[in-house]
Amino acid sequence: MNMKEIVAQEIAKRVKTGDVIGVGTGTTVDAALAAIGERVKAEGLRVTVVPTSYQSAWRCQELGFTVMYPGYRGFLSWGFDGADQVTKARWAIKGKGGAMLQEKILAKRCKHFVVIADESKLVEALGVGCLIPVEVVPSALILAEEELRKAGATEVSIRSGTGKHGPVITEAGNLILDASFSKITEALEGEIKRITGVVESGLFIGYISEVLVAGASGIRTL
Repeated sequence: MNMKEIVAQEIAKRVKTGDVIGVGTGTTVDAALAAIGERVKAEGLRVTVVPTSYQSAWRCQELGFTVMYPGYRGFLSWGFDGADQVTKARWAIKGKGGAMLQEKILAKRCKHFVVIADESKLVEALGVGCLIPVEVVPSALILAEEELRKAGATEVSIRSGTGKHGPVITEAGNLILDASFSKITEALEGEIKRITGVVESGLFIGYISEVLVAGASGIRTL
């Protein structure tokens, strides 16, 4: 069993019948969904999910979960997602898969929001070898590039698609800028968000209730 499967099994243990769970996006989340699916099949659990992407929604449907629209107004029992990087202080960078807007909405809505990761994602300080994704409305692209550099970005690039000509387009119809910062402070998330035309960033500071880290010695909780 690899590390993603170990943390996936831990998340699956927490699921109770009748739960309405916020579900993130990514390979670690996919592993957790598969583990939850095994319990649904074996125990007949009734699980409702509010996903952050089409990919997660389709996977949840395949597994027999009830899938609700992301704008679902009801109560979320709890939620979970992966991370590109996370620290012991529970700061994270997310959005490598381009779904950080819905992921941050999910994190904000959940009273208890859990990040699941293997130990390769645990770092002392955010940003080393990991760019911060910034979702931007197309008409503000040039402005956002300039303002990100003024905010301290040492590198800013538009994310290009694989298997298509041109930039990645998010599910909200926006573009993604990937920005590198030599130092990430608690104030940086707000500074990026205040740039005109920026919809959201992949900096998650103050949103995460718990981090489950899978390593060779088992699960650690932060």
